[in-house]
Amino acid sequence: MTLRIRFGCALFCLLASRLCSAFYLPGLAPVSFCENGKGTEDCQTLIQLFVNRLDSVESVLPYEYDVFDFCKDEEERRPSENLGQVLFGERIESSPYKFNFNEEVKCKKVCQKKYAKDSQQDATKLDFLKMGMQLNYQHHWIVDNMPVTWCYDVEDNQKYCNPGFPIGCLVGDDGRPKDACVINSDFHKKSTFYVFNHVDLKITYHNGDKDGWRGARLVAATMEPKSIEHTDEQKLDCEKATPMEIPVKFENDVQIIYTYSVTFVENTEIKWASRWDYILVSMPHTNIQWFSIMNSLVIVLFLSGMVAMIMLRTLHKDIARYNQVDQEDAQEESGWKQVHGDVFRPPRKGMLLSVFVGQGTQIFIMTFITLFLACLGFLSPANRGALMTCSVVLWVLLGTPAGYVSARLYKTFGGEKWKSNVLLTALLCPGVVFADFFLMNLILWVEGSSAAIPFGTLVAILALWFGISVPLTFVGAYFGFKKPPIEQPVRTNQIPRQIPEQSFFTKPIPGIVMGGILPFGCIFIQLFFILNSIWSHQMYYMFGFLFLVFIILLITCSEATILLCYFHLCAEDYHWWWRSFLTSGFTAVYLFVYAVHYFYSKLQIIGAASTILYFGYTMIMVLIFFLFTGTIGFFACFWFVNKIYSVVKVD
Repeated sequence: MTLRIRFGCALFCLLASRLCSAFYLPGLAPVSFCENGKGTEDCQTLIQLFVNRLDSVESVLPYEYDVFDFCKDEEERRPSENLGQVLFGERIESSPYKFNFNEEVKCKKVCQKKYAKDSQQDATKLDFLKMGMQLNYQHHWIVDNMPVTWCYDVEDNQKYCNPGFPIGCLVGDDGRPKDACVINSDFHKKSTFYVFNHVDLKITYHNGDKDGWRGARLVAATMEPKSIEHTDEQKLDCEKATPMEIPVKFENDVQIIYTYSVTFVENTEIKWASRWDYILVSMPHTNIQWFSIMNSLVIVLFLSGMVAMIMLRTLHKDIARYNQVDQEDAQEESGWKQVHGDVFRPPRKGMLLSVFVGQGTQIFIMTFITLFLACLGFLSPANRGALMTCSVVLWVLLGTPAGYVSARLYKTFGGEKWKSNVLLTALLCPGVVFADFFLMNLILWVEGSSAAIPFGTLVAILALWFGISVPLTFVGAYFGFKKPPIEQPVRTNQIPRQIPEQSFFTKPIPGIVMGGILPFGCIFIQLFFILNSIWSHQMYYMFGFLFLVFIILLITCSEATILLCYFHLCAEDYHWWWRSFLTSGFTAVYLFVYAVHYFYSKLQIIGAASTILYFGYTMIMVLIFFLFTGTIGFFACFWFVNKIYSVVKVD
């Protein structure tokens, strides 16, 4: 099964187009269904509904389906999960909701749950269910590897299809309905929970008789949650309007009967390859995103063109003056040539800089390949966990370029402690990320969340790190140290030149702070939707635009760093090594500030554990982004400095 890709990604996906033809991903082929009695090996009869973890926008802690004491499958089975699903905390398992294709079901009982007021165990279970309803925890059901959606009308008569639905809702002490309680006027009793114990499922299918294949394929699965109080399990009535009420105070025994109904609808227009479209088209802010991103792209491209034009014209005049016969007059006008004897002087903390650049190179290549594959559709939302799995595997396998770049740069700086260099390259930044990730996992484990990584998976991650990534880093460092140092176009003087007094704008800190503004300006719109997909559990699929933003971020980081580097060299400040890395790397600080703003303005997260988890995971994102953007700026400035000093005459 595949997602019909919204963007035609030609070569580097520089042109976004309308929905293009879909193709089948390996292992995700369509499944055909036949009516009862007509099933064969290649045409199934039974439709199995799977359940995933439950999550909430008010809490970072997801929980497994079984934790809430819902109906369980007697023969529970779990599909095999890839590494990405485990790291994201996905917990897919079978459910008792099973039905035959094209057989309608009316008000069928699934199970019955009783909670006695005198039982402490029952009180604990019911309190946990109430907590889930109060925090608006959402079910996530799956049919034929497709989310079961709850579609409802929103503003401007538009329909929004949510790939989840709430377990219930709460009417507060003041009589105000919260969350999903606003959908029904019968939910009005103060201090009362309303549990959604009935679902009306509608399965839409496309018959293959006219298309030359046997059976039918499911193209949509929608549902409508209802709260119904069943007084007699022998006489179920799913049309009655009396909702299932649970008082805030547990004073009487509570009985909840879970039921469901299923209807089937044939649709000849929707093809299997485009069955995700109705979900993606209805995602909120989609139209706004198209306009905002295109507007941002135009602005950033315009600014990038301005920077490039200024740099080319100014440098062309400078070089023309410096290469004139009368060198003294030229040197008096400007100062970047005067520091030619110090511009390639090795920086302080050169080992740490080389380690950061090596790790940034590894992250850069990983990001480029991952986004390119995602743009082509191989890492679509239909292929759960594929994005994270691909990223982790690529990072592990890209230890060699990290070791090579770090070792080669460190040798260029004149460093001799090669053992320390390669160990820091292999362990420093991954170690910080793993330590943060481990602490967050401990919190998840203490809270009993399904997102807690099993111990075996942690061991597997460590095995990948120390068994594959570290040796590959050593291999890259070996070849890096075997190579000669990078040859500089000019010689370095023995005595450092004194740096004149700098103006406010050419001092290090103001320049670094200003350097991250333009790169951040080209990503903050995409950043909003990425954070929405992570913390608000919305589906992200616009990888074509994300790849475009990646390319523009690359250009913008490079040009902003080169521009500021040129100004500092003209001011006769030759300390550009660290400054080039920190100038574009400071974009990560703006990323952190935006994440703080997003937390307080867009999210309703409550609780100390959820807050710690949010900022803990945010710090991992900030560190990775810092290394990524810093490396881009460093290499751009390194190329620029080598270029300008190689084309001027030096006496």
